[in-house]
Amino acid sequence: QVQLVESGGGLVQAGGSLRVSCKISGRPRTSISVGWFRQAPGKEREFVAGISWAGGRRDMSDSVKDRFRMDRDYAHNTLDLQMNSLKPDDTAKYYCATSPDDRLQYDPSTWDNWGQGTQVTVSS
Repeated sequence: QVQLVESGGGLVQAGGSLRVSCKISGRPRTSISVGWFRQAPGKEREFVAGISWAGGRRDMSDSVKDRFRMDRDYAHNTLDLQMNSLKPDDTAKYYCATSPDDRLQYDPSTWDNWGQGTQVTVSS
């Protein structure tokens, strides 16, 4: 498995922006998907955005697609999530994950490799 390391989380005021990054270490298979999930305390893990790594097909949840942007750097094996117009409801631990295929499924259980997460806190 490849190793995933998230960075860039922090504290931001509502309406502000934050950029989180996922660094993929190792040699990813071209068939995998890479994505971002988030989980707030007491809530289920939620799909945010994902991309088929080699093909570049992407998907994003309706709750964030007007405000967030996902940027793939294929050459450097990074996947960034640019988060704008942040709301307190965006507060969560944000995880990078990979799945073995390119289907970009919303169900977290279909993703089998996870980073440690990075905390994003949006204050009112």
